[in-house]
Amino acid sequence: MTGGAGRGGGRLPGPGRGLGDAAAGERTASAAAAVGCGAGPSAPAAGGSISILGSDDATTCHIVVLRHTGNGATCLTHCDGTDTKAEVPLIMSSIKSFSDHTQCGRLEVHLVGGFSDDRQLSQKLTHQLLKLNDREENENHFPIIYGIAVNIKTAEIYRASFHDRGPEEQLRAARALAGGPNLSTSPLAEPPHFVEHIRSTLMFLKKFPSPANILFPGNKALLYKKNEDGLWEKISPGS
Repeated sequence: MTGGAGRGGGRLPGPGRGLGDAAAGERTASAAAAVGCGAGPSAPAAGGSISILGSDDATTCHIVVLRHTGNGATCLTHCDGTDTKAEVPLIMSSIKSFSDHTQCGRLEVHLVGGFSDDRQLSQKLTHQLLKLNDREENENHFPIIYGIAVNIKTAEIYRASFHDRGPEEQLRAARALAGGPNLSTSPLAEPPHFVEHIRSTLMFLKKFPSPANILFPGNKALLYKKNEDGLWEKISPGS
């Protein structure tokens, strides 16, 4: 399994470009500039004489790379599943120790490793590592972060919630509700506004049981665009 976030410079090379093409041969890091680690310990770095961090021999193990985009502080660890709960906070604190005075930047994480082994150890370890957005309250589990936003100009990704969900919100919600099998996949973990949102959507469906005939006269689409003030305004088809 592989995973990554951020711009092209932070992703693993694809086939034909080194690391992504095992058949073409793996890269051998220069010993003078590289630090390798096996299962268990982590290797943090922030410049200096170290230019490459790495690890290999990962079968069911997972190699985790955590990097701060602001100052380049990077931590690589080889997780074997023995104490994942303690290892994740350890690599987070290692990066934060380099990043305390950085005013901008974000954390990027990459996971590599694991396969469909008979004992399903890889799957178990993946689950342990990805169980980072979970909090427990009164023996119930909830997400820590419910939403994010991305700035397409700067590539900044940050935690977010939205009060304005765009034009025809009830109509779009009704379409999604009518076409799906459930009101919620996780009713106990829904945010506070969820019940009111569902109630409003059901009232909309009750008011417009056949919206195609009323809301789409002539079977024409509803078209909107954003004006110079950043507000949505309705436009006629083809304009």
